[in-house]
Amino acid sequence: MKRAVETGLPSVGRPLEWATIADGVLYTTQLPIKPDGSFETGDIAAQTDLTLRNLRTTVEAAGGALDDVTQVIVHLPDPQDFDGMNHVYARFFRAPYPNRATLVSNLVIPGVRVEMIAYAHIAAAK
Repeated sequence: MKRAVETGLPSVGRPLEWATIADGVLYTTQLPIKPDGSFETGDIAAQTDLTLRNLRTTVEAAGGALDDVTQVIVHLPDPQDFDGMNHVYARFFRAPYPNRATLVSNLVIPGVRVEMIAYAHIAAAK
């Protein structure tokens, strides 16, 4: 059975959880959201850094670590942001890296330049 993970991230007033876990698998989508509920709208480096810090907070809240992340799907509205995102991303993960796809996608939040979907295997949560 799935359960919500209390991440400490702010509520966005929509019918969603920042993360759920079921059978030891964490499912989460992350954005560059600040603790006050506003979004970082700076450059891709700042947005990627905040998004990945939010991911780390979420995985740790579920009882894991970034090393437990098995797959990341990155959405960028501008393919020109790929190198900047990738540079910051490399600081958060080490080999063996999560499987990753990067897609060019329209994002619905004005000014947001990155959204990440991530899956992690959290053995302690089984």
